[in-house]
Amino acid sequence: MEALLEAGVSVTLFFCNPNIHPRSEYLLRKDENRRFAEKLGIPFVDADDLFPPWFDAVAGLEKEPERGQRCSACFTFRLDAAARCALEHGIPVFATTLGISRWKDLAQVDACGRQVATRSPGVSYWDCNWRKGGGSQRMIEISRREGFYHQEYCGCRYSLEETNRWRAEKGRELIERDLDELGGS
Repeated sequence: MEALLEAGVSVTLFFCNPNIHPRSEYLLRKDENRRFAEKLGIPFVDADDLFPPWFDAVAGLEKEPERGQRCSACFTFRLDAAARCALEHGIPVFATTLGISRWKDLAQVDACGRQVATRSPGVSYWDCNWRKGGGSQRMIEISRREGFYHQEYCGCRYSLEETNRWRAEKGRELIERDLDELGGS
């Protein structure tokens, strides 16, 4: 966001993460995004109302591995919401920061974004590789500077379950979260 603003690009932060569970985890991540948007003076649009539809979008894919069909359904669901928001606000281009993470398959994220754009006349998807040119390192620097919380799993309850299985196999401490505490408003 800082680089885009420095380049003169108008930015709106659309927070659409109904995948993040439990609610306390969701609120922590949302509050950090809101705080950063306020610091940068950019609009913050909150999509707090999409929790039940997200569960519907990934139904039947709960056992899919990370980077599998569940992730594609999740990315598509959230990018579709971003495209609709862009249309509603007269924003011609939407993008995502999902691909900056080394844990995400950038080709998978971009394929979902391009698919959504084909169904969303009036907006286009910007498949920028935010990792290039030191983008990932810059993300880490900003995170440290801002004191952002360091998440230990993607966000969804299924990712947490998979992460904890991996941690158990490696003899590492499990991530404790109350998954009965669902997200949503």
